[in-house]
Amino acid sequence: MAEVRVQKNLGNILEVNKKIKKDFKVVYFLICMREFVYYSRTAPTSGNFGEDLMKAGRLDIAIHTVIAAFFLSHKMRTDVRLHLCFAGPPDPPKHLDIKPVIEGITGVDKIYLSKKDVAKVIKKMLYKYKEGEKREVFPGYWIEKKGFLEVIKELSESGRNLYILDKQGEDIRKIEINENPVFILGDHRGLPVKELKRLFLISKPISIGKRTYFASQTVAIVNNEVDRREDGIF
Repeated sequence: MAEVRVQKNLGNILEVNKKIKKDFKVVYFLICMREFVYYSRTAPTSGNFGEDLMKAGRLDIAIHTVIAAFFLSHKMRTDVRLHLCFAGPPDPPKHLDIKPVIEGITGVDKIYLSKKDVAKVIKKMLYKYKEGEKREVFPGYWIEKKGFLEVIKELSESGRNLYILDKQGEDIRKIEINENPVFILGDHRGLPVKELKRLFLISKPISIGKRTYFASQTVAIVNNEVDRREDGIF
C-alpha cells in the first residue's frame, strides 16, 4: 500500500511539474514579438509598377506574405512585425518596416488595411520614400533605403534570436523558439546565395518539412507553430 501511495504521489508531482513547465512556456511566449524578414531580389523599389503584380517583380508573393503575416479571421495580429527587403529595380535596396497601428480613429491614428488594399499600401510607401531618412508613411508603416544584410545585422545586434528557413534545418517542432524570434525567408528565388554563409553564422537554420512551400504558406505555418506554443499546445 505504501508503495502504491508513493507511486501515486510521484505521478501527481510529475503532472504538476508538467503543468508548471507548460504554463511557464505560455507566459514566455505571450511576452514575445515575432518578426519576419522577407527578401525579394525582384520586387520593385519604386511605386511605378502596373496592376499586373506578377510582372511587377513578383510583388504578388510579397503581398501574400503580408496577408499571411498579419491577418487572422476577422482580426489582425498585434504581435507581428514584418520587414520587406526589396532588391529589384529601379532604386534598390528598400526596407519596408511594417507594424500596423490598429488602435484609434481610421484616417487619423491609423489606416484600415484590408487584403485587397495591400498592393496600394506598398505602392504608396514606395512613392513616399525620401532619400536619407526612415519615413513613416502611415502609422506603423516605415520605409528607408537599407539592404537586407544591414537589416539582419541590426536585428542580431539588438538581441533578437534569428532563425533562417532552410530545408536542411532542424525541424521547427523539435526546437526551442527563444524570446523575440525573427524568421528569415526569401521569395521564389530564395535568399542571396553569396550571403548564406554569413547568415548561417548568426542564425539557426530551421525547417517546416521536406516539401517546398510558398513564402506566404511558410509564414502561416510558422505563425501557427508559435500560436500553438502560446496556447499551450506542444
